Amino acid sequence: MPLQNRVSPFGELFATPARGTLFGNRGGRFHTDAKTLTARRWTSRQWICCVLDFKDRQRDVWGRYYTELFFLDEPTALAAGHRPCFECRREDAEVFAEAWRKAHRLRTRPYADTMDEVLHRERLNGRAKRLHRRNIDALPDGALIVLDGAASAVRGGALLHWTPEGYDRRRRRPRGVVVDVLTPPAILAVLSAGYRPRWPPSADALSMRANGSGPKRPAR
Repeated sequence: MPLQNRVSPFGELFATPARGTLFGNRGGRFHTDAKTLTARRWTSRQWICCVLDFKDRQRDVWGRYYTELFFLDEPTALAAGHRPCFECRREDAEVFAEAWRKAHRLRTRPYADTMDEVLHRERLNGRAKRLHRRNIDALPDGALIVLDGAASAVRGGALLHWTPEGYDRRRRRPRGVVVDVLTPPAILAVLSAGYRPRWPPSADALSMRANGSGPKRPAR
């Protein structure tokens, strides 16, 4: 049986046989020796998003150390309130921090713990996910919103419907409406300042089909 280690855009942890493209953690261990979750969902404010492979390191998932978590893609991780890791994703993390500096008009790049403190306030309402009301017109690519009770990602003029397996359909992005946004405001600002998250193949495939460059259906 799969572990309850996949992260939804709502920040919830669930079990699925579908594999993620990125992994991360929330500061330490909050699983039991039987590989089940405790009542906790984090151990510190340091919520990070990592690459699956780094320096040939081998991990015993949910072993002695931290609780490994997995994401469909980076927009999902960002929506849940995770940021790029400064060890295995140093280049991405530095670009993220520089975009944060620009967005917040800081003189120097912020330290990781400074960003973590802000994100911890913005991603949680007590133990629940904090939602933020925004006009959809102002949302950058990579933002995750709630529409008709489900999560969708903003990408260009479209919304991509999120599933654990990948994005399965697209719809035209509506205009002039206020929506519930899952992505924390500080990360929205980072995306608006130029940070480009990592998308999965399913998102690229939907975009290609929309542009007419995907595989053609056979004539009948």
